[in-house]
Amino acid sequence: MKTLPRSLADNWGATASERMMSFPCDHYLTPYDVSYFRAVSVQAPAPIVFRWLCQLRVAPYSYDWIDNRGRRSPRVLIPGLEQLQVGQRVCSIFDLVNFEPDRHLTLLLKDKRAQMFFGEVTISYVIFPQDDVRCRLVAKVLVRYPPGFIGTMMRPMLSWGDFVMMRKQLLTFKYLVEQQMGCVTSS
Repeated sequence: MKTLPRSLADNWGATASERMMSFPCDHYLTPYDVSYFRAVSVQAPAPIVFRWLCQLRVAPYSYDWIDNRGRRSPRVLIPGLEQLQVGQRVCSIFDLVNFEPDRHLTLLLKDKRAQMFFGEVTISYVIFPQDDVRCRLVAKVLVRYPPGFIGTMMRPMLSWGDFVMMRKQLLTFKYLVEQQMGCVTSS
């Protein structure tokens, strides 16, 4: 059994009970070397949070100058992106391998070039409703590092890089969802 995360790079925002839960990604990468957890509370119902997660089909919503070739991730919902099918490309390097509307998206890294650097990666973004107007968005990332020198180099660096990028992603989603709900004012 894997141990619970010990550092900020391994866990940002997820509670101990969330880290103990089973996630859909657990079925797509076994064995794995490490798991990372990222989580945020959102003042919106699960269907709205899920609808924004579907936007990952067209953009990463993290640091666009790094992840999106300088193009800004859309700040409005694009109609039709919620029409999901297993096998669709997500964030340009992942494939959608499983989903449940208003509940979760599970992605698997399929881009061969990205796999050379990051190894095998699967992610589940799971929405846990707290009540009718609040939920938790929890992401679990499983990684099997690439072999050889690259894998050795990635072991100490990947968790911190993922922490920086996914933290920005989840906070961007939180802001956009809550802005849509009227919980925040635009700047």
